[in-house]
Amino acid sequence: MRKLTVLLMLVFALAMAGGCAKKVASTPAGTTASGAGEGSAAAPSGVNDAQLKAIDKIGADRIYFAFDKSDLTEESRQILTEKSELLKSFPALSLLVEGHCDERGTNEYNMALGERRARAAYDYLVMMGIEPTRLTIMSFGEERPAVAGANEEAWAKNRRCEFKATAN
Repeated sequence: MRKLTVLLMLVFALAMAGGCAKKVASTPAGTTASGAGEGSAAAPSGVNDAQLKAIDKIGADRIYFAFDKSDLTEESRQILTEKSELLKSFPALSLLVEGHCDERGTNEYNMALGERRARAAYDYLVMMGIEPTRLTIMSFGEERPAVAGANEEAWAKNRRCEFKATAN
């Protein structure tokens, strides 16, 4: 709880200094870094075809959340279980879990909600046996909508976690 309070204070300070909320990444130890992990899955030289396929498959499925919630649904748990099995099969892969929100709510609130969503996925993957050192979470709040629009259909698609696997 203390880490979340410090994180919220940091986000608020950054928002006041820069005029808008900033992306906040959290490592397993709870440290933060701004702007890390942007872009699509990276594959350094020496990555084999099986690893590339696993990277693509891990990134293919998103999980979705109800309005103002960070609880995992049964479908989300099933998707995360599949991702955990792939990660177990390919121990050289790491995973970035991105939390996203719809446009409703303040930037600060949505940054915190996006982090809670990413943390829920992170915690489930750890519970499934994935080493925390292989996982990173990042909240984008409402900054990167998947779908444009101001209606329930668009908002439902923007309340999500996305996953980006990389080979170490």
